[in-house]
Order: sequence, then C-alpha cells, then structure tokens
Amino acid sequence: MGEYTNTAFDVDDLIAQLTLDEKISLLSGKNFWHTRDIPRLNIPALRFTDGPNGPRGTKFFNGVRAACLPCGTSLAATWDETLLEQAGELMGRETIAKGAHVLLGPTVNIQRSPLGGRGFESFSEDPVLSGQIAAAMIKGIQGTGVAACIKHFVCNDMEHERQAVNCVVSERALREIYLAPFAIAIREARPWALMSSYNKINGLHVSDDKRLLTDVVREEWGWDGFIMSDWFGVYSAAESVRAGLDCEMPGPPRLRGPNITVSLGSRKVTEYDIDDRVRNLIKLVKRVEPLGIPTDAEEKELNAPETPGFARKLASSGIVLMKNERHALPLNRSKSIAVMGPNAKFAAYSGGGSANLKPYYAVTPFEGISSAAKDVRYTLGAHAYKQLPLLSNLTKTHDGRKGLTARFYNEPPEVKERTQKDEIFVDASDMFLADYAHPNVSPELFYIDLEGTLTPEVSGEYLFGCSVRGTARIFIDGELVVDNATNQTLGGTFMGAGIREERASKHLEQGKTYSILLQFGSGLTQTVRKKGATAMRGGGVRVGATLKTDPQEEIDKAVQLAKEVDQVVICAGLSGDWESEGFDRPDMELPGHINALIYAIARANPNTVVVNQSGTPVSMPWIKEVPALVQAWFGGIETGNAIADVLFGDTNPSGKLPLSFPIRNEDNPAFLNQRSERGRMLYGEDVYVGYRFYEKTKKDVLFAFGHGLSYTSFSLEILKVDAKDDAIGVTLELNNTGGRDGAEVVQVYVSQRTATVTRPEKELKGFKKVFVKKGEKAQISIELNRKLATSHWDEERDRWISEEGAYDIVVGTSSDKVVASSSFLIRKTTWWKGLH
Repeated sequence: MGEYTNTAFDVDDLIAQLTLDEKISLLSGKNFWHTRDIPRLNIPALRFTDGPNGPRGTKFFNGVRAACLPCGTSLAATWDETLLEQAGELMGRETIAKGAHVLLGPTVNIQRSPLGGRGFESFSEDPVLSGQIAAAMIKGIQGTGVAACIKHFVCNDMEHERQAVNCVVSERALREIYLAPFAIAIREARPWALMSSYNKINGLHVSDDKRLLTDVVREEWGWDGFIMSDWFGVYSAAESVRAGLDCEMPGPPRLRGPNITVSLGSRKVTEYDIDDRVRNLIKLVKRVEPLGIPTDAEEKELNAPETPGFARKLASSGIVLMKNERHALPLNRSKSIAVMGPNAKFAAYSGGGSANLKPYYAVTPFEGISSAAKDVRYTLGAHAYKQLPLLSNLTKTHDGRKGLTARFYNEPPEVKERTQKDEIFVDASDMFLADYAHPNVSPELFYIDLEGTLTPEVSGEYLFGCSVRGTARIFIDGELVVDNATNQTLGGTFMGAGIREERASKHLEQGKTYSILLQFGSGLTQTVRKKGATAMRGGGVRVGATLKTDPQEEIDKAVQLAKEVDQVVICAGLSGDWESEGFDRPDMELPGHINALIYAIARANPNTVVVNQSGTPVSMPWIKEVPALVQAWFGGIETGNAIADVLFGDTNPSGKLPLSFPIRNEDNPAFLNQRSERGRMLYGEDVYVGYRFYEKTKKDVLFAFGHGLSYTSFSLEILKVDAKDDAIGVTLELNNTGGRDGAEVVQVYVSQRTATVTRPEKELKGFKKVFVKKGEKAQISIELNRKLATSHWDEERDRWISEEGAYDIVVGTSSDKVVASSSFLIRKTTWWKGLH
C-alpha cells in the first residue's frame, strides 16, 4: 500500500510489536472514512466508502462521480446471481478507483414493513433471496480484492429512533428471518467485514451484545472477519470491546480512546480483549494489502466504456412487468406517445441518505423514451416533490455555468470586511458538508454565501425553500424571502437530525435576471437539535425553487394531450426525498396529485401505461383502471434507457418482485409495530413477514412475492425429486411456449405437512433464473441443503430442528403461481447448530 508495503507480515508478530497506546488507537477510526495508521510498523490506514449501490468515495459534498447502480430492491428483482456477481465486480473496481479498501455493503436488512426509510437499500422480505443475492455480490466485490462489509447486523429495519429503539423479537424470528441472510452470505461468500446496527435487540445495543457479535457470528458460525460499528453507533467503551466490536467509526473516538485506558486500569477490559480486537483489523489489512492502494490515494473516476451497457442491462433485468392487459405493452414506436408525470423528466436513480452518490450521469424516462421513438410529447401532469426541486436547476453562476458559487468564511455575514477562505462551483444545491475540509476554514463553525442568478422562462409565482442542518436564509435581489434560522423546526432532513424545509413565494417576471443569495451557517449554529444528536461537523443545506402551478390545470392539460395521442406513459412514483436514511415513510400513498392524474388519464386514453419508480410498495387504488403497469424501482444511471427498453420490447421483462405489494398499509403484518413507541418496537408478526403472513392468513395482496410477467409464456413441470441424507435435488423442465425469447425465474418452496410448531404455508428455499429461446425447452437442476430446507428454530433446545415427517416441494413462477409439486420424507428428527 504505497509506502506501507509489507506483504509477508505475521499478524500476531505485528501485534506483539505494538505499544498499548497504539493498540488502543486502533480500536477507533482516524477520521470519518479511515482507520488509524501506525507508520513506524507500516500499518496503513484503511479507507471505507459507502455504499450498497456504488462507491461514493470520501465526500458527501462535491465528490468524485461514480457508477450508481440500481437500488437494492431492483438488484434483488433480477433474481440473477450471475448478473449480480458481475455487478459486485464492477462495484469493486469502482471502489479501487476511489482509493478505498472496504465497500460498505451490501445491505441485507429485512423489509418487514413497506414504510421502512431504507427499504429501497435492502433486497427483500425473504431471507433466502436476500442472502443469496448478497452472497453473489460479495463474491464479485471481493474477487477484485476489495473487502465487502455486509450490514446492518441486525434488525435495523426501520429508521424511527434507530439509535434508541429496542427491537423486541423472538429468538425463532431472529434466527429464521433476521439473522438468516447474514448466515447465508457468510456461509456462501465469507465477507471480510460486517457492520453492527444502531438499535438494541431485546434490551441490549447490538454493538454491546457479546452473544450476537461473538457467540453467534464468530463461534457458532466460525467467521473470522472484521466488525465495525455503524457511524456514531457505539454507546460504550469497555462493553463494546468485550462484546467483540473491533472498531468504533468514525474517528476520532467519541466513546473509546481515553475511556479504554481507564477501563484497563479498572480491569473492565484486559489487554487480551484489546489484542483480539486489533487482530481482526490487522487481518483485514493483510487481506486487502494486495490492492496496493496508497494511503490517502487520489479519488478518480473509473467510468469504463462498458459501464453504461452493463448498467442498462442490470436495470432492465430488475424491471417487473406487473400487469399487461390487451397487449398494451410493448409500445408501438410508429404511433404517437405522450409522456407525463413527476418522474418523466426527473431521473429517480437512487434513494436518499448514505446510499446516494454523485453519478456519472442519469438518464430520465423521457430521455429514454424520446430516444426510442419519433413522436413523443410531454406535459407535467402532476408534481410529487416532498422538498422543492433543486434551485440549481434554474440558476447560473456569474460566469454562465449552470449552478451556483459557494464562498466560504470563518465569520458570519454580520462581520464587515470578512475574508473569503474558499470558493467552490456547486452544480447541485443539495450540500451535505459532514466531510468538507479546507486548511483555512474552521472545521466546526463556518459560513457560506451561495450565490447565482435566475432568469425565469415564464412569469409567475415561484416557490423558494430550504432545509438545513445549521441555519439558512434566502435573499432575492437583497430581499429576505425565506428565513430558516430564526425559528427552526426539526423535520427529519440530513439523516434525521436536520430542520424541515421552510418555504415562501415571490412573483418573478419572464426574462428578468434576479440575484439569488443563500446565507448558511454550519451545524453548530442550529438552534434546535434532535434529542441525543450531536452537532454534526459541517452540517448541510438543500435549496429548492419551482414555478407554482395549479394542480387541476396541470391535470387538464395532461388530459387534453392524452386525447391527442395513441399511447400514454405516466411516470409516477417516489424519489430520494421520500425514501431515505433518517426517517420512514408516513404511509404507502403516492404523493401529491399522482393518483388523480392516473384516474383522469386512464379515462381519457385506454392505452395508458403506468411506470412506477419506488424502492418499496406504494398503494395503487387505480390499478383496475389501467391496462399496464411497470415497476421500475430506482434504476441507477441508466434508469431511463432501461425503462424504454422494456416499454418498447427491446428487453423482454424478466424481473420478479422481491417483496409483496399489499393492497393497503393496514394489511401488512407489521402495521401495528412500524415505529418506536417510547423506545420499544415489538416484532409482533414473529416469523410471519411478507408472503409468509399473507398466505397464512389468506389475505389478498395487490401483487404477490415473486410475481412478474413476460412478453412470452412458459410452462414448468417437475421431472424428479431426489432426497438424500444431506441434499434434495429437484430436476425440472422449463418450456418457452410463447413467441419471444425470454428468461423465467424458477422458484422452489418447501412446506412441512405436520410440525410441532406453527409454520408458514411454504418458504422459499431455492431459485434459478433461466433464459430460453422461443419454442425451446431447458432442463434445470436445483439442489437444496436438506437441513437448511427443512429446519426451524427450536427455542427449547436453542438450536435448529429438522423434524421427521413428510415435506412438499412446491415449484412455481411466483409465490401465488404454483405449477408443480412433489414430496419427500425425513425419517428421523435431528437437531443442529452452525451454518449448515
């Protein structure tokens, strides 16, 4: 690693050379993204980088662009382990370009509720699908020499009071649902790192929980990797060290450091405990050493020529054709098309929070559709913003660039003749400054003047607004228009600790140029704070502006256009404003007037297609009114082109839902337990998460787990089930009976006929995605581990139990489309513990 080349070192010999103070220093990060280095012993600092759908590098603000891949649910919707291993390989190469050794992902938390703020970032409601998808990506990432850090261990499934909430969960549910994807990924791919979650499990923070971090992960599962905390997710010094948490992130230490020295003196920890923690860090150093990445490596753009094509294929492979009546899809290129809706000219490429990053580019659905057909027309139809669209979309700098100029000071605006310390061009007026640094700017308390000009294309009333972690005011031609400094209200922005967006309006004239100024004070200036939250270094500000419109007038315009064209595509859905780290969604509804728009357009044109982009389920009260629906998720840099490929039939859709879409939020099994209530969240649904609940209670869903249509048709039958002592082999035949080449996902479920405890009707235990040409057939073999396929957790014995009796193998193309079944017997009950 540059000056730290030391390929042949022995881990224990190196630990023996460390002083006690050096060992203690290694128990916490050096800064926001690096571990501590020990130069005299050639121990380098390792660099970490977010995140699960692409490496951002070390900067939230003004960072180096990267390949943003589709969100977690989109990746899981491919059900394609080969493709996702390739995705992991691309992420690994992108991570190397950012000079990082460890990629913080994949995220395998369970989507137990549709409202989870980071649901888009995770894979599935099902632990087997989550675990297998994660394993494929980890193999790809670590195949490049980069360490994958699987997260968040465990039960960080909602955002509300995430650092305080006590998740009360049965041992059976913990084992069968929430620990299971971690166990599968560790068994199949051996990730080199793991991140602990913020929350408590049954009364104890995970970072302090020796049973989980040591007894289960290290001893029971036999895993020997590195465990780091989530950022600011350590709540003790001695207890977390003894529990098995190797490193407190970020640095410098808040809880460890001198507290460890005190703990040693009082024998709350021993030097042996510290050596154990240090050993795992040094092992990680040795594992990533072959990368040869120097300390403080320059961050670069990889931007490989093959990336756009692969990103397009990856995004289109996860798109789910939910409904297609009267052959509304594929669209006819030779006919006129109207494109409308809030996501039409907005590239919903990612959810918000730490999963977000600065992409190389992002293709909107309108751009993708327009490039694929000639007669394509546009109207807005309906807004759906939570916070106002970025001001930088409308402004220019004084030298003519699209965006704004940020000028940095150490003194507030009231100080006359203050000295400018830094100047940066800002192309997006959403600035998270937690990692901003400049040698002449105070790291804790600084001020920014964000300046530009705005020349409206039309006259009208314009809305201006800003949310902030700190304080902010907006001036137009010197007039104070928005004050988000004097009276502040917490609003869940900036990882849940920022101030809500404050808005005001001003009439602007077409063609007139206005001077825009935002005055910002860093995080320390914020007047109200979330309980328990520290003043975030730097803070952040998001500034928005848009022309104020009349909702009914926009719908009327859209209806008129819909009557003039042959086909309509409504681009609906959510964005990173609605699905993000730091807060949960309040409900399952589409925002604004989207539902009203869809109803009106469906009445005006019978050939209406809805494309929904969201990372988690939304309510669809209009579903019977439209002939076709496509679930397109947050699709990364190529989201618009991938949507167009499916709409026009250039790609035959093959995505399958990785989670159930309930009709209403009230139908989902976690409905009564979706938030922290005085610090407690009861996992009252137990093992009945997602389809397990809907099938057991015979409750209808909007779309079932595993659902997904195609432009061709398939038939499927079981040819043979061969049950051996340690494996169950299932041989099937898949026929493409339609008129197009296509891919189908064969899903294998197992059901126990008679059990000593209540069990789900059936559970996914294996799957395979297979491409078959039209008119041809393919023989498929899927092998299941017998113990894993049949066992449930026996809480009396504190181990897995595989009970004697009859089991059914149920095969289908979704959880509610079972087309073949067979059975096998287990002749003797056995108990076991471990990974398999």
